[in-house]
Amino acid sequence: MAPRTPPTVRMRRLASELRRLRGAAGMSREDVAGRTDINVATLYRLETAKGRPQRRTLTSLLELYQVAPEERDALFALLKAAGEKGWVQPYAGSIPEEYSMYIQLESEAASVRNYESLLVPGLLQTAGYIVASSAGQMPLMPVDQIDLQAKIRVGRQDLLTRSNPLALWAIVDEAVLHRMVGGPDVMRDQFEHLLSMMELPNVTFQVVPFSAGSHVGMLGSFSLLDFPDPDPTVACVETMAGSMFRETEDEVRACTVAFDHLRATAASPAESARMVSDRLR
Repeated sequence: MAPRTPPTVRMRRLASELRRLRGAAGMSREDVAGRTDINVATLYRLETAKGRPQRRTLTSLLELYQVAPEERDALFALLKAAGEKGWVQPYAGSIPEEYSMYIQLESEAASVRNYESLLVPGLLQTAGYIVASSAGQMPLMPVDQIDLQAKIRVGRQDLLTRSNPLALWAIVDEAVLHRMVGGPDVMRDQFEHLLSMMELPNVTFQVVPFSAGSHVGMLGSFSLLDFPDPDPTVACVETMAGSMFRETEDEVRACTVAFDHLRATAASPAESARMVSDRLR
């Protein structure tokens, strides 16, 4: 077993394929353990993307499942790609596992749909806003950890300006524009940055106005990470206990419907830009 790393989209796909192949072979994990030197606990980790198989382990499984040579080649290529380390890997041991996983998935996504009820979306925050919001949310966090949070979040923002940029559709409640995070100077810089980022063709930003009244976003913040086929969309829901990933068809559909409601309820991107400009003035 390789050391624990944040699972990539490719690792998750490989895990899914191993579950599918075992099911197609009509075997339980106990059956596999009895016919190979792979124990049940290890197989569970491989099938849930909690560990990456060594090549000889994958070879044993594919031989047992009688996988055709062409499909074997594709799975070995997937194994190789799953081992590629993302830019966040050096920090993986210093941040919560769920956050590390989110960053890894975000870096491989084609687009992200993000709703935030209390804060400017992370991909659109300035360094000053990041530090001030982190200090306010976690007053006991050491300064060096706050600085690390800022460094990582700023690093994530390169996704929006890379050669093949991430498409971001961000929606916030109007309360986000009125919450004074870090004081007037920090908010002035943040609003200027928001207006600048809204000019990017791959960034769409909307505000749900107070006049909308009660809306589905009041249940909490969430993101939808969309990947190129054949990888399915993953939903990430924010709670007091941390980030929770939702991957079943029904769970992703519920978040998708909620985001569509928010998109229809929110002011247009042009009107949202005017709202930000008004707050800046």
